[in-house]
Amino acid sequence: MGLSASSLAVDDARRWVAAPDCGAVVVFTGMVRDHADGRTGVTGLTYEAYEEHAVTRIQAVVDEARGRWPAARRIVIWHRVGALAVGDDAVVVAVSSAHRAEAFAVASFCIDTVKATAPIWKQERWAGGTEWGTDATPLADIAEAVRVERA
Repeated sequence: MGLSASSLAVDDARRWVAAPDCGAVVVFTGMVRDHADGRTGVTGLTYEAYEEHAVTRIQAVVDEARGRWPAARRIVIWHRVGALAVGDDAVVVAVSSAHRAEAFAVASFCIDTVKATAPIWKQERWAGGTEWGTDATPLADIAEAVRVERA
């Protein structure tokens, strides 16, 4: 789990999660694309993170996934930081389990929850300039949501 300033080793993640007792491996890779909502011509992104809290949050997402889906065997979540070009891998989530339903559910939960809760910020670059987005939800809001959900 964690952040990397280097290219993500997607094949390594896939190989690591594979296990003899697992019939399913799901790998999600989020890539930098050439457009965003209402904007064409994106040339790249820069990701910054509050590293200590982002890594802690990513681990909490994995822990929550394990609690919800005990059949999940192995889970990897890696997110890039730094400057990325169009086509670069920005995030990888890899999950193995005995069956595909759990692997898909865990992978979907992990990417959605990391995007919503981890303090990772994205700056888009395009011909007209740059703009930061703050897609993360404060951890206190997530903690309250989890408490309500568990109640």
